[in-house]
Amino acid sequence: MTAASGQPTAAADVAGGQSLTTGGVGPAVLAIEQALNGAGTWATAHRLVRQATSRPVDAGRHAGLYYGAPAILFTLNAAATDGHERYAAARQHLTPHVRRLVRERLTDADNRRRHGRAAAFGEYDLFYGLTGLGALLLRDLPDSDELGDLLTYVTRLTEPRTDNAQHLPGWWVDHDPDPTLPTPGGHANLGMAHGAAGLLALLALALRDGRYVDRQAEAIERLRAWFDGWQQHSTHGSWWPQWLTRDDLRTGRPAQDGPGRPSWCYGTPGIARALQLAAIATNQPARQAAAETALAASLTSTPLDQLTEPGICHGIAGLHATTYRASQDALTSDIAAQLPALAERLRRVPSPGHTGFLTGGSGCLLASETARTNTPPRTRWDACLLIA
Repeated sequence: MTAASGQPTAAADVAGGQSLTTGGVGPAVLAIEQALNGAGTWATAHRLVRQATSRPVDAGRHAGLYYGAPAILFTLNAAATDGHERYAAARQHLTPHVRRLVRERLTDADNRRRHGRAAAFGEYDLFYGLTGLGALLLRDLPDSDELGDLLTYVTRLTEPRTDNAQHLPGWWVDHDPDPTLPTPGGHANLGMAHGAAGLLALLALALRDGRYVDRQAEAIERLRAWFDGWQQHSTHGSWWPQWLTRDDLRTGRPAQDGPGRPSWCYGTPGIARALQLAAIATNQPARQAAAETALAASLTSTPLDQLTEPGICHGIAGLHATTYRASQDALTSDIAAQLPALAERLRRVPSPGHTGFLTGGSGCLLASETARTNTPPRTRWDACLLIA
């Protein structure tokens, strides 16, 4: 296995298997999980790992948890969670590349900050940014200096900034959340994949694991206050807007007029899980109960009917994974009581059209493995969702 630094292309991404979104990484992680829990063989897992690593692994500056060297290292490390040193040489080869990548990305972020520019998804988000790299470090390199520096970066990213006399959150981006969804002047994202919930979940998971940097608790409280300030209410419980524009900030009201689908990436379940983790990490049971109430309310039939896709990102598989992890930490059995119905929905959803992780079949089957065994994933694959 070699590490390369060329620019990624869609063809290389899928054919080379380096994408956790659509490529061969998802099937490899699934096969490893099945081999560890007795539902599959290591021969199958080894074959899929070889396919995923059949081309030079991209370790360029654009790589992140869901693409390139970090995605491959995440997969190989998953195979060693039972204490067996599988793929030891490859893991040892990739680890310094990933650590170097983190340092380079932190340097880039520091330069951006010193010049007073806004961040972008590619700098900090879960899929390709530093939050995702933090999830990898927290699971696999928790004692590294890079993790401490990365947590310091996230802590600083929560600090407010001012632009054209308007106060903005530190993770404000000047671009749209999606090319088809324009937000003139930029937006503040609240979701787990690209926004404040991901930042909060990473800081909370790290604190819960005993990883702490200066002002981390202040950053957690700052993010929690942000969610408190933008919490909305409906007949189906609390909800939060997917993102906020400059006009939303000026008026103090979101343009979004009602709750979206109850998904991991943008919906109440992902946000509520982040808030639950923050409350656990800071030992605030009242806040934990409030987060769990919001999550439980989003699992009733009317909100669930908005979920029409099977996958992890914004489908039933991601909702089941999030709900399962939240139920393991919950103060009451209210969330756990919803799992059988979610598992039944998961069994009934049509198979996705591809085998990738984020929106494809391997993600659905990973969630199904958790439903089948009713035990936490052996590989801790759901660390890449910042829910565990």
